[in-house]
Amino acid sequence: MPSFAAPVTRLLSSLLVCLCLAAPPSHAQDAKIAPAQTPAAESDDVVRISSELWQTDVMVFDKGGKFVDGLKPEQFELRVDGKPQSVSFFERIKAGTVDEDAQLAAARGGLTRSPREKTGGAVVPLDRGRIIFFFVDDLHLSADGGIRMRKLLHRFVDEELRQNDVAAITSASGQIGFLQQLTDNKAVLRTAITRIGSRSSSVFDGERPPMSEVQAIAIERNDYQVRDVFVDALLRDSLGLKRQVAENMVEARARSIGAASSSVSANTLRSLEYMMRGASPLPGRKILFFISEGFPLDYSGNIKDFLRRVTDAAARSGVVIYSLDAQGLTSGMPDATGDRAFDPMGRLTSTDAQEISARQEPLHILAVETGGRALVNTNAIGDAVNKGLQESSVYYLLAWRPENAEGRGGGGGAKFHRIEVSLKDRPDLNVVVRRGFYDAPPPSNGERASAKKEKDKVEANAPTQSVPDRELAKAIRTLYPRSALPTSLALGYVKTQNGGTELTASLELTREAYGLLADGTKESARVDTALVVFDDRGSYVTSLKQQLTIPQALLTQAGPQHVMYTHTVSVKPGLYQVRVATRHQQSGRTGSAMQWIEVPELKQGQLSMSSIFLGERLRKNLASAVREETLESVELSVDRRFPRTSWVRFMAFIYNAAANANAAPDVALQIQIFRDDQPVLTAPLKKVSTEGIPDHTRIPYAAEVALDTFPAGRYILQLTAIDRSAKTSASQRVNFTIE
Repeated sequence: MPSFAAPVTRLLSSLLVCLCLAAPPSHAQDAKIAPAQTPAAESDDVVRISSELWQTDVMVFDKGGKFVDGLKPEQFELRVDGKPQSVSFFERIKAGTVDEDAQLAAARGGLTRSPREKTGGAVVPLDRGRIIFFFVDDLHLSADGGIRMRKLLHRFVDEELRQNDVAAITSASGQIGFLQQLTDNKAVLRTAITRIGSRSSSVFDGERPPMSEVQAIAIERNDYQVRDVFVDALLRDSLGLKRQVAENMVEARARSIGAASSSVSANTLRSLEYMMRGASPLPGRKILFFISEGFPLDYSGNIKDFLRRVTDAAARSGVVIYSLDAQGLTSGMPDATGDRAFDPMGRLTSTDAQEISARQEPLHILAVETGGRALVNTNAIGDAVNKGLQESSVYYLLAWRPENAEGRGGGGGAKFHRIEVSLKDRPDLNVVVRRGFYDAPPPSNGERASAKKEKDKVEANAPTQSVPDRELAKAIRTLYPRSALPTSLALGYVKTQNGGTELTASLELTREAYGLLADGTKESARVDTALVVFDDRGSYVTSLKQQLTIPQALLTQAGPQHVMYTHTVSVKPGLYQVRVATRHQQSGRTGSAMQWIEVPELKQGQLSMSSIFLGERLRKNLASAVREETLESVELSVDRRFPRTSWVRFMAFIYNAAANANAAPDVALQIQIFRDDQPVLTAPLKKVSTEGIPDHTRIPYAAEVALDTFPAGRYILQLTAIDRSAKTSASQRVNFTIE
């Protein structure tokens, strides 16, 4: 059983250090967007895993919808553009695990053993965590659909988001703004949900009788029965109008509505493609829930190309789309009380009956083409999300060698390749696979415009902005952290003596960075750093630039080293994101990290807590007893990675405990540690000592836990303070990793 030292206060003095060059906690980790995920370094697209090897992921289900395990590579028949392909690599993979990274690397030829084999059977973290995107098609979302959508998303955040998962909530219109980022911070996700407003799910021109998008497309496809309903209505309202003129007017109206509908649909698909291509640096398989009320497809334009580009983006980024119809269960026929064209002859019956299926067509296409499913015609869309997460968690990876080294089917330019996978002699099984990809997709017009805008902006600032400043700014703006110069970030907040709130941001160059900084000379390394604080709207709060000089002796000495500085800023209650960037002046290598933090309102008279600050104490003899008087000074850990041969030390402040008459506050504290959402340590309640503390509204508490009994993995430390007099409680959590 892990042991605890008595509460101490000496850790506080090391938390607010402006610049520290010393021997630190041992291991370090790459820069990260959230504790659960670290983007991969420069790598090939998911669909093309080497210069001669391509891959796709496949799911196989029985009639009951259960994943079929134990299949062999010789049972699969793979065809690309109708031509049989030999399977060069085959593996069963569980998504969101450490093994998934190793297996994908093995397919690339870079690794042949699993992490467990490489560590001689040592236990590794059970879960790397899932990467989950929600794409809300708010361009096709009614008010009722918006209510169902928000209920679904809140349920996911509260009940389905696991300890090691990261998720992002995005929208077609971009109205969520700065919050459209992957995170494990539930406050960020909940705030993003509140930012999604409902928009009209159809395109109307205001003329009468109203013409739906489906009816307009039917008219464009020369459905004369539908056209004549609107022609007859126009002739009734416009005496003396010739029928040919009325037909021309109706057809022109249909073209206008169809063009507007196609434009909105194209915007949805363009946003979806852009979001998925941006996710390509992230490791492993990702699942995306496309939430929409659907929209009809007019193939007379370039919608087919947009759909193929989305399919290709999903294949290259390892994204599987599950489509959800936000309308829920519907009858499939227009409401008789609704505003619709007068049609006593029933000429619109056939078209109106196809309204729902026409609007659901893109939901089916997006799911089928990317290896997912369309979960429609159900009011239990929350259960549909859980089903999608479960059934997409296991898959088979198939890799093959194309006909030539470049993987092209011949000729220049981009070509769309179709993929087919079936099972020999098993027609009873359902094979779900991606349907295709481009071998070399050209940049879209939007990407070209974005690249040109960025280039023009850089060139405009070139005369006044130095190269280091430009590189730091670029690293700060990047969607996912850079790891060429591994950098870590830790955030926390405390209540100040005057009642305000102070945000603490600590930056550290990790151990892996030192081999990149040492150049074999006696010259010291110079590193430019930048730190920027944003609010939840993406508005600038404050920034700091600093140059660090690292002595060559520190770079070359044996054992762990680190460079760390801490910046503090007074902030109001709210949601903040801190981004940091580092740049090695000699080599030009850059690194970055980003992290969210919610700073609550620490109201007077309301029990609350500060953030938890972590440190480390190494110990040589795990069997020795803990004696507080022998504890050495411990510094703040930024990367929060600890070896099993150490103690993790932590400290937090308890605010506003109820005062008792002629007695100290009666506050008890409980320590818990979780792994994979399960408690692995629950310490007994212990009364917090206030002896020698003059201000009982600000009580510090510190302790330590020996890590030798815990296997390697990701953990959460939770502190819960209970005011037994006021019968209230407050808790805080912090992530850490044992190596």
